Amino acid sequence: MKILKHSLISLAAAALCILIIVPHTGRAQVVNESTKKRISIGVGAFTDFWLKTPDGMKTRTINQGINVFGTYNLPLGKSNFSFAIGLSISIHNLYWNYRFQADSLNFQFVKIEDDLGYNRSKLTLPYVEIPIEFRLKTKSKFSMGVGFKVGYMVYAHAKWVGDDYLFNSNNTLKASFKDIKNLEKFAYGPTLRFGYRWFHVTGYYSLSSVFQKGTKVDMYPISVGFVLMPF
Repeated sequence: MKILKHSLISLAAAALCILIIVPHTGRAQVVNESTKKRISIGVGAFTDFWLKTPDGMKTRTINQGINVFGTYNLPLGKSNFSFAIGLSISIHNLYWNYRFQADSLNFQFVKIEDDLGYNRSKLTLPYVEIPIEFRLKTKSKFSMGVGFKVGYMVYAHAKWVGDDYLFNSNNTLKASFKDIKNLEKFAYGPTLRFGYRWFHVTGYYSLSSVFQKGTKVDMYPISVGFVLMPF
């Protein structure tokens, strides 16, 4: 998981750094000072509240995730409103009382048995996203945005730390499972953001289920968090 996070963050950071560095590569460049001011960069954290979980499924109160994004802002005339579009990476985590089971056909997770001890069982869902947003920014540095984003799942995996249910040994099993089927590749939904200067509170309501219809598990997240936007 750490390698995945570092890789995704490094990729996003590299792309976002280009947005910052390009305006400084020379005065003869097409990108000028006014263009640079239209670029917004943000890094944030959030927690997911999982809705419509099946009976018997328990999720952790805090399901922390991270988000990195860069957008280009288009002013709407001389008003305080603008339209923004960009690229983002979001990593959602679902901590629950289910474990991965490869031979399950429709839903590759089963409820953890009462006699099976564990420290962590989670499903990680990373997305590459295209966000759009209508923004209002006042002279007093207060701003808000209402938007929508569409994401594509790039590397979903499950992680287990607990009793060894695979080989029935007495050792602690630390395993990551990558071949997870029956997941919806696309996620989409409306977004909301408001804040002052650098600090902003964010919200996201997923309109798409994480699992495909054949699994009969129609659960989806509502994300609430914050983001720092120094640019």
